[in-house]
Amino acid sequence: MKRIDKPWGFELWWTVTDRYVGKLIHVNRGHSLSLQYHNIKHESMYCLSGEGEILLDDKTERLEPGKAVVIPPLLRHRVTALTDLEVMEVSTPELDDVVRLEDRYGREGTSNP
Repeated sequence: MKRIDKPWGFELWWTVTDRYVGKLIHVNRGHSLSLQYHNIKHESMYCLSGEGEILLDDKTERLEPGKAVVIPPLLRHRVTALTDLEVMEVSTPELDDVVRLEDRYGREGTSNP
């Protein structure tokens, strides 16, 4: 398992294949991921623990244990943790396909992990 520290928490990559990527995403209370979208990458998220919100274009949905969200390409999205939040993410393997629109931590534009 590979751990990637982020300014908002960390990711644990539990599998990376040519067909999909599996991650555990931990977001610290009060922190948010970038407002972003993907050109090709398709994600599915499942909330394991904690409480948060996910912005999907102009609609905000609550994240709580058992909640699943599908994020197709081009959908603007951002996860915000109301408490420490753990989300399981499975996506297609395009790890570099991140277009950041806003970021609290000074990261802008296209990204790599």
